[in-house]
Parts: sequence; structure tokens; C-alpha cells
Amino acid sequence: MTDLREALDRLLEPVPPKRLAESVQRLIADYRSGRPADEPLIRNMVDATAYAAYRMPATHAAVEAVLAQLGERVDPRSILDVGGGSGAATWAALERFPGIQEMTVLDQVPEALKLGQRMLPRATWQEWHLGEPLSTVDMVLVSYVLGELTEDAQRDLVEAAGAAAEQAVVIVEPGTPLGYRRILEARDRLIAGGWTVAAPCPHQQACGMTGKDWCHFTARINRSALHRRLKSAELGYEDEKFSYVAVTKDVAATKDVAVTNEQGRVVRHPAFRKGLVTLQVCNPDTTVGPTLVSKREGPRYKQARDAQWGDEWPQPSE
Repeated sequence: MTDLREALDRLLEPVPPKRLAESVQRLIADYRSGRPADEPLIRNMVDATAYAAYRMPATHAAVEAVLAQLGERVDPRSILDVGGGSGAATWAALERFPGIQEMTVLDQVPEALKLGQRMLPRATWQEWHLGEPLSTVDMVLVSYVLGELTEDAQRDLVEAAGAAAEQAVVIVEPGTPLGYRRILEARDRLIAGGWTVAAPCPHQQACGMTGKDWCHFTARINRSALHRRLKSAELGYEDEKFSYVAVTKDVAATKDVAVTNEQGRVVRHPAFRKGLVTLQVCNPDTTVGPTLVSKREGPRYKQARDAQWGDEWPQPSE
């Protein structure tokens, strides 16, 4: 993320700190309201710059963590970042897949596109509105967009993304119960369209989480000094919680497909006691529950001690 942080620092340097801080606080309030936006949250270039300062590091970190879970399942040469604003997801994709040759960022806010182009001129930055066609590419990214749309518009965008992608679709939302619900609906729609869930789910069946629990993950971001000032924060880091689904065309997927995965997914921070690690795991048979690994299990115990929230479990063999 060093390149993105440097690009952001150069971008923010000439902006009056007071105006930037005021815009950040308004955007934070709008973003946390959780309501679909009746109008674009970004109204001018100061807003676009403030949003980049406030959200780009967190969005980048979340998408970067998601793309890492795809492993070698995909090798995109072209990507479409739908509703990508100033391009945080595109930065993450380019860092994860350096072979990308064509990258296009679509957004309805011209100021965000102009800002992104200043930071990453090699990408194509195009004004786009919901309902307009999407070009065919290897991978479509839709990050932190669905929550700003009506339910009908969410459905239409997910279907359009699935129709446009040839290798993968990645959808990321805030790691809240509402964000998780939107991800579940997108997941169901993509599976029905013939896609295979590559992550986080180790199966194609209904989610096994019950009660008040919801599937989400976390990525840690080191805050710059300016980032701390803008958010009135004391800590030098923040944890971005996100929910996601990443689908590929590895095999034809249907709701009746047999379970063939060997790895589950760690869905909470591991808990440690002397000689014992407890992992909360989503399993290939759709169950979600604790897996206990004791020190007596040798190499498996070492793997458990190294496991992190979001990792596959057991760890795939090299």
C-alpha cells in the first residue's frame, strides 16, 4: 500500500486542512447512516478529496485481503471497478495481479474520477450511471456500492457484474449485519447464474451461521498522521470490518453440487489458552462451530497458532 499512501499524501498536501476535516466529518456521518443515498455523497472536489483521505486506505485494505483469498484461481488481464470512485479497489487489484493490462474505473461522480486519474493515470476513468451496460472483462469489482442502492438496483448491478465478468466477480460490503445480508443476496444470485464461490464460503449451500451472528472479516490499516487528524483518532491504526463474496468459473456451480472442499474458513479471531487453540470455523458441510487444536497434535497445533481470522482451515498443503 506504500504507493497508494504516497499518492494520497501528494494529493492531500495542497488542500486546506480545515475544509478537508469538515468534509470528512460530514461524509463519516452520511456513510455511517446506512441509508441508500438519494444523491451522491460527494458533491465537489473537496468532498472527493476528503472521501479519498477517509475511505481509500480502508477500502484498499479490505479488497486487498479479499483478492489474496483467490490465490491462483484467476489471472486477470482486464478489470472493471464499478462504482470505484477514486480507485482504491483498482490499486488493490493491480498490486495483487501485476499482469493486469487494462483497468477501467466507473463512477457517477466526475470529481472522484478526476481525483483518481491524478493518482493513477494509466487506468481509464469513465463516468457511468446504474443501468448503463458494462464491458466484458476478466474481473469485475464492486466494493462498498450496494449499500448506496435500492434493493432492485442492487439486484440489477449484481446481475450485470455476473454477465460482464469472464473469470471472477468480487463484491465487498461493510462488515455489518446489513452488509452481510446484501452479500448473501448477491451470493445467491451469482450462484444461480452459474458461478462458483471461491471465498469465503467452503461450499455452495445456504450459509450455516445462525442466530445473531454474521459472516465478516477484518483488515488492519496503519493510519498516517494526517489520517489520524482528519478522523480525530488517537490510535495509530484502525480495523476495517467487511463482508464479501468472491466467485469464479472454476466449475459449474449449482445449489445441488456435492461438497468437495477440504478446507473450511476461520470466521473469528482465534482464541488461545495454554496448550490449546480454539478456531471458529465455517466447514465444507455448512456447519459453523469451534475447532479445538491441542499442543499434542504437533504440526497441526503450530498451524492453528499461526492461523488468522479469514484464513482457510486446515491450511492448504504447499
